[in-house]
Amino acid sequence: MPKVIKRGFVPTDTRQFDKKSLQILQQAGEEIYFLLNRGYSVKTATTFVGNHYLLSKRQRLALARMISPEENIYIRKKKELSTKNLAGEILYIDGFNIIITLEIAFSGSLLLDCMDGTIRDLAGLRGTYCLIDKTDLAILAMREFFQESNIKKAVFYLDKPISNSGRLKQRILELMAESEFEIAVEIENPVDLILKQKHHVVTADAIILDACESWYNLTRAVIAKKIGNYNYIKIF
Repeated sequence: MPKVIKRGFVPTDTRQFDKKSLQILQQAGEEIYFLLNRGYSVKTATTFVGNHYLLSKRQRLALARMISPEENIYIRKKKELSTKNLAGEILYIDGFNIIITLEIAFSGSLLLDCMDGTIRDLAGLRGTYCLIDKTDLAILAMREFFQESNIKKAVFYLDKPISNSGRLKQRILELMAESEFEIAVEIENPVDLILKQKHHVVTADAIILDACESWYNLTRAVIAKKIGNYNYIKIF
């Protein structure tokens, strides 16, 4: 039996991202955005501003993932596909990136509504992953969305160094076996290098989004459809 886990839940989030903290994070975020648009790296900007506002490591990570330079936001949004563009197409999916975010959504844990329109989380894999009770919900939600979007094929890419990538591959194939669209799951290393060269990519990874030809914002679409109004952390 899969473990019953509230993916992404950290008890201190209630305090670190409450109304008062979000006001401070918004001020800090404006300053980080200013620095990024003037050529400072994310690490330098978040360290400098984070030290000034005495932000926690988790708060700094949230800001780093939510905020992007204006130019990068423009590039990503220009390449973003609408749902009507998906019919008859092959989607190339950053498996762990998308599935973990959806597991967190079904767990009701903290998710970030980012400046580039993506939905990101704060869950760090660090080479470890286990299937949980929300994994099937995430996979089935994607399957339903793909069916309704009339895609031709879904190709999942899973990172080889991550533990249980083989088990997740098997579960994806099992749950999507009788779909009307084709399904493939590839275990590769490095996945980001492969996806950077693709079009119709499904990911929230900023590095991939900047390099790929086109992408679709699947997590936002699935969460809106299956959950509705989600209590995202948003500062802009």
